[in-house]
Amino acid sequence: MTIEIVTPDTTIFTGEITLAQLPGLNGSFEIMHNHAPLISVLKKGRIKLIDPQKQVKYFDVNGGVVEVLKNKILVLAE
Repeated sequence: MTIEIVTPDTTIFTGEITLAQLPGLNGSFEIMHNHAPLISVLKKGRIKLIDPQKQVKYFDVNGGVVEVLKNKILVLAE
């Protein structure tokens, strides 16, 4: 599945991942391959990504919105 993390200024990350962990308003949640469609609000926290080579990447955000549709994740981050 692919993910794109963008801010008003730039694209922070684009790539293939196997898992995304996001800071939701009511707690963190994970998205994996074939996840159901979803739109959610994010709070300030850390996004954790695991790529196909099992490498872990972290990105700090001050909130935002995430959309999941057909194995594509779009994060509009602050």
